[in-house]
Amino acid sequence: MSEETIALTQTVQKGGCAAKVAASELRKILQKVTFPKSHTALMVDGGLFDDAAIYKVTDDVAMVQTLDFFTPIVDTPKLFGRIAAANALSDVYAMGGLPKTAMGILAFPVATMPESVIVDVMQGASDIISEANANFVGGHSIDDDTLKFGLSVTGFVNPKKVWSNDKAQAGDLLVLTKALGTGTMTAALKRREASEADISEALTSMATLNNVLDFLSESSKNAIHAATDITGFAFSGHSMQLAKASGVSLKVNFAALPLFGGVMDFLEKGFLTKAHRTNSQYTENDVDFGSLSSLQKTVLHDPQTSGGLLLSVSRDQAEPLVKEINSKFVHARIIGDVVAQNTSRVAFV
Repeated sequence: MSEETIALTQTVQKGGCAAKVAASELRKILQKVTFPKSHTALMVDGGLFDDAAIYKVTDDVAMVQTLDFFTPIVDTPKLFGRIAAANALSDVYAMGGLPKTAMGILAFPVATMPESVIVDVMQGASDIISEANANFVGGHSIDDDTLKFGLSVTGFVNPKKVWSNDKAQAGDLLVLTKALGTGTMTAALKRREASEADISEALTSMATLNNVLDFLSESSKNAIHAATDITGFAFSGHSMQLAKASGVSLKVNFAALPLFGGVMDFLEKGFLTKAHRTNSQYTENDVDFGSLSSLQKTVLHDPQTSGGLLLSVSRDQAEPLVKEINSKFVHARIIGDVVAQNTSRVAFV
């Protein structure tokens, strides 16, 4: 089979972060596992569904550790590698850290795909890792029926400056750095109802590193109390998890949410994934959607791949922060407030 005839999205049933195990199902599984007793140096583990683990090494240095991999979400191999790498590296940025080393996780159908495909996937990933000023140091591969790729990433952060998902404070403003809608747009791509050129804005966003640190002043960095990145559990799920972890509620202005052009049209045409449904079920008891239409609710359940960061920022610093990052993150904006905990973890107005 020649590389020219391969559309990667047609070789798998599910792609990108939409292929995640449903959040509610994952929670049931994890509750049945007895994990090792945590070391005293372990600052953040998986208990709050945060983006990465944090392990304190010294008073000034903590290790950030994460991994992420998935099946193809686009047809072009090099672009798939770029998106997969940006998505995995994002977890380190979401904790306020900088990635330093990355190891590849590869499953590859040796008998049915030319090696040029995986060369391009790995080159795309390598290019993004280089852009992150990190090191591609090895990895592990298996011969499998379907292509899967991702990274295990290690980074560092000052233990006093960790952006965990449990420190949002009532009175903060919420900032979202990227637009929503990658789930439905890539679903249209997989169904051959859209081309990569048609959804180029979303593809460029997915391949963009979530490195806001390079654009922030010290005062803006210190003003970020909590953060998470928006990926497979959608805006509804990840915002709900942040609110629960922090013991607060979020009030979100739906009209302020940035959406990629054409997203609502794609949703109206029914380009959905299984994750749209499971994300809805996951959040139904904790999210108040107010008077939003069914289509508006659906975009909130849209599984993002390499989505933006959701930041909980001191009220007086939120607007300057958005201005600082807008040159790189053109869709970044203030989208709501953090309030004292009430009956709904997240409420949309």
